Amino acid sequence: MNETTPAVSDRQPRGRKRLNRSRLLIVGCGDVGGRIVALARGRLRVIALTSNPARVPALRAAGVVPIVGNLDDRRSLRRMGAFGARVIHLAPPPEAGSTDPRTRHLLAALRACGRLVYISTSGVYGDCGGAWLDETARPMPLNDRAYRRLDAERRMRAAGACVLRVPGIYAHDRLPLARLRAGLPALAPEDDMHTNHIHADDLAHITLAALFRGKPARVYHAVDDSQLKMGEYFDLVADAHALPHPPRLPREQLRAAVSPMMYSFMAESRRLRNTRLKRELRVRLRWPTVRTALERSPDEGARAP
Repeated sequence: MNETTPAVSDRQPRGRKRLNRSRLLIVGCGDVGGRIVALARGRLRVIALTSNPARVPALRAAGVVPIVGNLDDRRSLRRMGAFGARVIHLAPPPEAGSTDPRTRHLLAALRACGRLVYISTSGVYGDCGGAWLDETARPMPLNDRAYRRLDAERRMRAAGACVLRVPGIYAHDRLPLARLRAGLPALAPEDDMHTNHIHADDLAHITLAALFRGKPARVYHAVDDSQLKMGEYFDLVADAHALPHPPRLPREQLRAAVSPMMYSFMAESRRLRNTRLKRELRVRLRWPTVRTALERSPDEGARAP
């Protein structure tokens, strides 16, 4: 068993059915959710909420019990109350507004909740000028997207959830290759910003570790040991796939060359400490840095101790 995945005890309190005790509800079962399913299958009975009925056959094929419901429609979540023993909330907020009604609807539907984990974003910190941050740093969102996440965090923590603040997620099959092939620019070295990363497989392990070891209402940085600027990250990926490095532009020229959303990511610089992740959740990263991940195949990572 990988050290980031806690063992699931077979012991159960007297008078409680094992079936109920071993349920895990995943809300927002996309790429990372699918990786969590692969780890938990066989040890937990996984249930997934999906708003897309077309996904039901694929979820069943993956060994998941699907429930069709939409976080935007509270009435469609009536069946959720029975599945609140263990919950991993991966669903994003709406695309507009400064609050997250989806999380509010979810918590109202769950009623009595047990172990909760919410996957948030490191974007709640805003621009910190490259400073090192631990989990006690004050969030200072710069846009509505980050305010929505912070609103969801506060609601989830009030319900006893532990929160994972997640930076840029990557994987061997989740790299910015299309961006590099399109020749989109990055910031000039003198303007470049510090960025943070986590491999999607490690994030799946971290999420399960938080589910069993995380403290209620506690925040954890789900981040690896990389210390990169964004342009350096693009260069590493380009080198690993024999692609040209992206052109580098001064900040004002780059603002005109990329979308407003992409520029917003390039306007925030910070470095996240992961001490709490390692000490409290006892996580041992399979992919400790982007560089080591790009130098090894996924199969090599699977054999890592």
